[in-house]
Amino acid sequence: MFYRPNIDDHGLPHNPFKAIVAPRPIGWISTLNEDGVANLAPYSFFNGIQDVPPMVMFSASGPKADSTEIKDSITNIQNTREFCVNIVSDVLKDAMNVTSAHFAHGVDEFEIAGLEKGASQVIKAPFVAASPVAMECKLHSIIPLPGNGHMVLGQVVCIHIKDEYLKDGLLDVTGYVPLARLGYRDYTSVRDVFSLNRPEQS
Repeated sequence: MFYRPNIDDHGLPHNPFKAIVAPRPIGWISTLNEDGVANLAPYSFFNGIQDVPPMVMFSASGPKADSTEIKDSITNIQNTREFCVNIVSDVLKDAMNVTSAHFAHGVDEFEIAGLEKGASQVIKAPFVAASPVAMECKLHSIIPLPGNGHMVLGQVVCIHIKDEYLKDGLLDVTGYVPLARLGYRDYTSVRDVFSLNRPEQS
């Protein structure tokens, strides 16, 4: 098949775009609002974008449900210029799903999902204490996107890694089984890992 997004009707029961760009790591973003109330929400358009200095991005598409207001995560980051990225392990998938619901301003999703807050070292926003890895970030920039979306670029200023997932000096992702987003309502977990050498390294 062939179609032009936003021009042609793809004719399928659901838009296939998210299923095409998959799997996508999930950035579980924690922030504080101006009153000091925590917010926690998952974003599957998330990734690392460079390593020196380490930087990450995530994007929020469109406004809050049934509203013209932008997502709370974006508003909080605009105001505080900081956020934390929490990595979602397989055992945290249900809690992550709880925080994906649309809540009113000022609702603490940590409390709704029954999650303990970890105390950040550099920023004020808390992290998910049960997360295998959490990255404290300072805002680099927010880029408006077509369709009322926003892409957030942040510099990682502090990283928390649970010691049990470091094996022989390497991060063992199979130890905590990170969750990734597919299309539709589908997810996957990273359980199998293999290595490939670049041709010049063989």
